[in-house]
Amino acid sequence: MEQEKIVYAALLGLGTVGGGVYKVLKSQESETEKKLGTQIKIKKILVRNTEKAAGKLPEEDRGLLTNSWEEILQDPEISIVIELVGGIKAAKTYISEALQAGKHVVTANKDLIAVHGKELFDLAEENNRDFLFEAAVAGGIPIIRPLKQCLAGNHMTEVMGIVNGTTNFILTKMSQEGMEFEEALALATDLGYAEADPTADIEGIDAGRKVAILASVAFNSRVVLDDVYIEGITKITATDIRYASEMGCAIKLLGVARNTQDGIEAYVSPMLIPSSHPLSSVNDSYNAVFVHGDAVEDAMFFGRGAGELPTASAVVGDVFDVVRNMSYNCSGRISCTCYKQIPVKKMEDTYNRFFLRLRVEDRCGVLAELTSVFAKNHVSVAQIIQKDAKSKEEAEIVVITSRVREGDIQKALSEIATKECVRKVSAMIRVYAKENE
Repeated sequence: MEQEKIVYAALLGLGTVGGGVYKVLKSQESETEKKLGTQIKIKKILVRNTEKAAGKLPEEDRGLLTNSWEEILQDPEISIVIELVGGIKAAKTYISEALQAGKHVVTANKDLIAVHGKELFDLAEENNRDFLFEAAVAGGIPIIRPLKQCLAGNHMTEVMGIVNGTTNFILTKMSQEGMEFEEALALATDLGYAEADPTADIEGIDAGRKVAILASVAFNSRVVLDDVYIEGITKITATDIRYASEMGCAIKLLGVARNTQDGIEAYVSPMLIPSSHPLSSVNDSYNAVFVHGDAVEDAMFFGRGAGELPTASAVVGDVFDVVRNMSYNCSGRISCTCYKQIPVKKMEDTYNRFFLRLRVEDRCGVLAELTSVFAKNHVSVAQIIQKDAKSKEEAEIVVITSRVREGDIQKALSEIATKECVRKVSAMIRVYAKENE
């Protein structure tokens, strides 16, 4: 009788995603041998507190729990380590030691990859092991593997999208129900979309990590978190969203990476996006990534960008890929593809259109003063709209610029803010457009 084929894996962490991976692997148990030619079994689950974690597992699997990393590291039967503890310091140690011990690694750790990705990819290559991370960006949406494989025949010029579900949920509620930011954030927290400390989401940091990873993969050149300009949604108001709607636009927190002739642009920012663009209708906690290549032209990937089972779906997909590679005695097929060294541009050297909202004195000559400042700073104004006056002495105007340099608009706004006729610069929001628009 032929000996049963089994690949053993260790799961590091049994939180939301870890629990999801456990469930998905269990649900696939009867089919993995038919799909892969072998079974996959979790041999150990690393947790801090085994007694507390025991309640998450059926009685027959509670013996899998351990709080000893060495027990996993030194077990020669464990071929795959699935790192889902999150954070940087401990996770980096686990992954590094696992690779050095000859184990393959699958992770969903965007924080770690956005900062230390190159070091870990090099380590995987040195040890001839797989290091896969599909779940690190956009949860259950396949994007890393398509960029590295299906779209590898393209020169990618742009990858952008909505890559944070919490902020998209907040902006959706502000748009559809007229909520202000704080009210929408409170609702997101009550419903479990926002963490108790939502800073990483609402300030754009989470999206920034994903942009660093996407830019690196799409453009074959290393981009790290510190290269990404980041601006969150805390200053967006219901008024901004209402005015954007009047202009036929939605406001979304977009992660944008462009490969231009002068270098890579990488930033996260709230942006007005035309209602005709597919991303404008991506609402609630959904994510979507939009890519442009010279051969494929435009393609969009849409789905659940986070959550227990969507993220687990991506993790288990990577585990299956590792097992397939093991069956054919190969590894590193989807390894680091950063073979170029393209400079990353400073934000001040990027170009966009801008939406500006200003409160000014309601008198003759104010618009002339403003346009003079814009002209002096090389800012071309496409449109000025006067809204209803707030009082007899004060008016609100909306300015839409042509495509201008970021550094120039910032200088212009700094000077405008000092003018006696300007009561307040209420908003400055970028307007999304393709590079040639």
